[in-house]
Amino acid sequence: MKPPAGTAARNTAEKAFKTWESRTQLVKNELAAASAANDAKTARLRALRLEKERLEAEAGAAPVTVKAPKKKAMRRFVAG
Repeated sequence: MKPPAGTAARNTAEKAFKTWESRTQLVKNELAAASAANDAKTARLRALRLEKERLEAEAGAAPVTVKAPKKKAMRRFVAG
């Protein structure tokens, strides 16, 4: 007995969909892991900064601020 017409096409489409679905889930998992790692790093750095500020406040020192250097103006040369 022959399988119904279109079965091979349906199976191929289902395999492609399942492959796409699994890859999409893999990407979502990787993005979630990267986001969690970034959140953990941010929390750690925030805790370190707060601890430093607390120690500076206890010592009576003014908090140290670092200013970014000024950007130099670009010179434009006009030919002629």
